[in-house]
Amino acid sequence: MSLPPTQNSELTRRSFFQHMGRGIQGAALASLLSQDVFGSELTEPLEPSTMPVPVDLRPREPHHEPRARAIIQLFMNGGPSQMDLFDPKDELEKNHGKSWFGNIAGEVESPASAGALTRSWFKFRQHGDCGMWVSEALPHIAGCVDDLALIRSMQTTNLTHEPALFKIHSGQEMPGLPAFGSWVTYGLGSENQNLPAYVVLDDPQGLPVNHTQSWQSGYLPPVFQGTRFRSTGSPVLNLDRDFDEPDAVTSLERDLFMRLNRVHRDRRSHQPELDARIASYELAARMQLSTTEALELSSETQATLDMYGIGNEPTDSYGRRCLYARRLVERGVRFIQLFIDFQIWDNHTGLESGLKSACERTDLPIAGLLMDLKTRGLLDSTLVVWGGEFGRLPIAQLPGDKNAKNAGRDHNKNAMVTWMAGGGVKGGVTYGSTDELGFAAAEDKITVADWHATILHLLGLHHEKLFYHRNGLNERLTGVNDAEIIRSILA
Repeated sequence: MSLPPTQNSELTRRSFFQHMGRGIQGAALASLLSQDVFGSELTEPLEPSTMPVPVDLRPREPHHEPRARAIIQLFMNGGPSQMDLFDPKDELEKNHGKSWFGNIAGEVESPASAGALTRSWFKFRQHGDCGMWVSEALPHIAGCVDDLALIRSMQTTNLTHEPALFKIHSGQEMPGLPAFGSWVTYGLGSENQNLPAYVVLDDPQGLPVNHTQSWQSGYLPPVFQGTRFRSTGSPVLNLDRDFDEPDAVTSLERDLFMRLNRVHRDRRSHQPELDARIASYELAARMQLSTTEALELSSETQATLDMYGIGNEPTDSYGRRCLYARRLVERGVRFIQLFIDFQIWDNHTGLESGLKSACERTDLPIAGLLMDLKTRGLLDSTLVVWGGEFGRLPIAQLPGDKNAKNAGRDHNKNAMVTWMAGGGVKGGVTYGSTDELGFAAAEDKITVADWHATILHLLGLHHEKLFYHRNGLNERLTGVNDAEIIRSILA
């Protein structure tokens, strides 16, 4: 489109904006200017009567009545073995030692070390009124099965840790996208303005293989990123002051900083991203008081500490984080994520000893968390989710010396096990099944997108309505997948 000449046959600023307001050029310009004016892209196309969604942690209305107000994700780094924990297979017992690699050669990450079918080293029996099958490796969780909705038929799309971790945490196999917790806090905000909405309790012994990328906010505003709380020492690095001073002096300093920040903002009304930056600083100031109190365990009874295994090896570290999770839920934190030492469920060798060690560290604390939440009346409004990034194969993975006694299991994307409890989920339910050897989901298969959609639904969010407008697209946690809610496990 050519612009008509002005009186002086020159293109002036006024004539440029008069004519650029028309047609496709005008629409493109308006989109670019709206991003500059509002400091971030809009959650939906801007209409004359529509204002952008605030970039803050204030509570927001859900899409529908929620069943859960908070979520605790117990993430089992490395990929727990489904046929050794929750999915017993008689056919593995009968066919132990038989060659089967030829049937799944394309699904094995390390073909050179692939062995024969191998039975579980652990015995199973039924537990609870529901009769759920659980391995002897998890005796404490076995006592909570009437509160669990066990899913045996989940699948993912990649059998390598890094992309599988990105998939389970952000919905796609690539880095740089918003984490699950970021989407939840973006949609709902927080009930506590003195603590982060999304808290990560990682293991002091090691980060996950993707390091901190598992809780990034991606293209969502940084305020929705996960905040790491340490389980030993100061909960948040660089939060405490370098020196002590009277409370009155600290209060005056904060008041002065707030006034100066707002004067700076008011003089720059065209940069509303300053509001988000100021809000972050003010949250940090409030956290100096509230974070220490939230993670202070001196008020807990000895019976409660014992319930979580605090004070005893090997359960002390994970038990503390589970108890912190309960205390954070009580204080209105929306999304709490627990990780466990690097890849302790990644049992490529020494399956029997490795799996036993992982269970010993987590079994009692998790059961303690479920019982504590239930006793305090918090389980009904808190969704607890357990699982890893994929499952394991029914064949052995042998070490270099080919010693079958030290065998492990390789990665498996075709079948994995997960469970949920509380927050609107039926207790004592087993959903879906795998084939006779536990290699692949066979009945009621579900995808990671289905899993995400179900959890969002329980929190009052519809997976198709929760989006962020970016580069002309409405980006979603579930992407363009036809995700379905797993209604059979809903109470």
